[in-house]
Order: sequence, then structure tokens, then C-alpha cells
Amino acid sequence: MKQLSSVLNGVLLVAVIVLFGLHFSSNKPSQEKVCVASDSTMVVSGDFGIAYVSLDSLLLNYEYAKKLSEEMINKEETSRADLNQKAKVFQQDVTEFQRKLQNNGFLSRDRAENEQERLAKAERALQELNQKLTNDLMKLQDQTNRTLRDSIVNYMEEYGKTKPYKLILSNMAGDNVLYSVEGTNITKEIINGLNERYSKTNQ
Repeated sequence: MKQLSSVLNGVLLVAVIVLFGLHFSSNKPSQEKVCVASDSTMVVSGDFGIAYVSLDSLLLNYEYAKKLSEEMINKEETSRADLNQKAKVFQQDVTEFQRKLQNNGFLSRDRAENEQERLAKAERALQELNQKLTNDLMKLQDQTNRTLRDSIVNYMEEYGKTKPYKLILSNMAGDNVLYSVEGTNITKEIINGLNERYSKTNQ
């Protein structure tokens, strides 16, 4: 049962490490251009414009990502509650069996053995349910990750058509970007665009 409660330990935040290696050849600038980043800092993109997006911040602020994460948490809590309830009933049956066994509460040896066999089957059923719920959650998490990735990448492809960037990198907790010119972080602009698009689709 410990497996079930640890399924989301990686959470959506880590499982969805999206690498956006998008090459926008159709927007190749013929000379140096100046673009305005989300914080209004002027950035020279040059002939090979590069920017990056902080994924941890994006996933925490993108409304669709928050919705998917909440659905995952609710599903995990519901599954855990169902499993815990069945485990509680099983434990009560085991306790009652042990009490009867100690007090000679069974009318015959056969009845005691039948009850013991029933409990063994119930225990196996619990283990199988635990595995099934864990697998279902992992499949749902994988599906959620792919859905979220598609949403972000599709937006980035549209975004890139109107921007001078040839490459937009992903950055998680500062792991991939050791140094950047101020203004090359376009996370806020991307979050605003994603949320605006999401809001329109839910009107």
C-alpha cells in the first residue's frame, strides 16, 4: 500500500520536464533585431536568437497545468481512500479470526481453515487492488504529462512564428542555464500567453 501513496511523489512538476528545442527557421532575421522580453528589458537577439523558459515557474502558474495537477491529486486521494477502507475491513476480519481461534470459537477445524483461506484470498485481492490502482495512477500521470506537453509545445510553435527566436530552451530550477543575459527569460510572457489561450477555450 505504500506504493500508492508514493505514486505522485515525482508530481507533475518533475514528471513534465519539457525540452523545447524549437528551431524557427521561418523567422530568421536578416540582421540584428531588438525584441522586448516580458520584463521590458531590451535584448539583442542577433542572427541566432535564444531565450529560455523556467518550467518550474511555468507549471506552477499555468492554469491548465494547475487543473491537471489537481485532478491527479483528487484521483490519488480517492484511490487511497478506497484502498484504505478495504484494508480496514480486512484488518478487522483478521482480528476477529484471531480472537475466535484463541477462544475456540469455531465449531470445527474445517470452518477455521475455510475462514483462514478466505482471509488469504482477501489479502491477495487487496494486494492486486493496490497494484491496479498504482498502475492506473501511473498511466493517468503519463497521459496527463503528454497532454500538458502537447499544450505547451503547440503554443510555443505558434509563439515562435511571430518572434525572432531560433531556439527556446527549458530550464528547471536553474539546472540548465548557468548564465543568461537579463531579459532572455521569457517565462512570464509564455505563462501569460498560455493562460490567455486557456481562458478563451473555457469561456
